[in-house]
Amino acid sequence: MMPDLGKYADTVISAYIVSLLLLAAIVALSVWRGRRVRAEMERIEARVSKHG
Repeated sequence: MMPDLGKYADTVISAYIVSLLLLAAIVALSVWRGRRVRAEMERIEARVSKHG
C-alpha cells in the first residue's frame, strides 16, 4: 500500500531507491573487506607459525 505523495512522489521514491542501493553497497564492501582482511591474517599467521 503506497501513501499518496503528490507531486513529490518521484523525488521520495528515488531517494528511497538511492538510500537502499547505498546501504547494499556498504554491506557488500564490508563483507568483501572482511574476507580480504581475514585471508591476509591467515597468511600472516601461517607464516609466523611456520617460522616460529
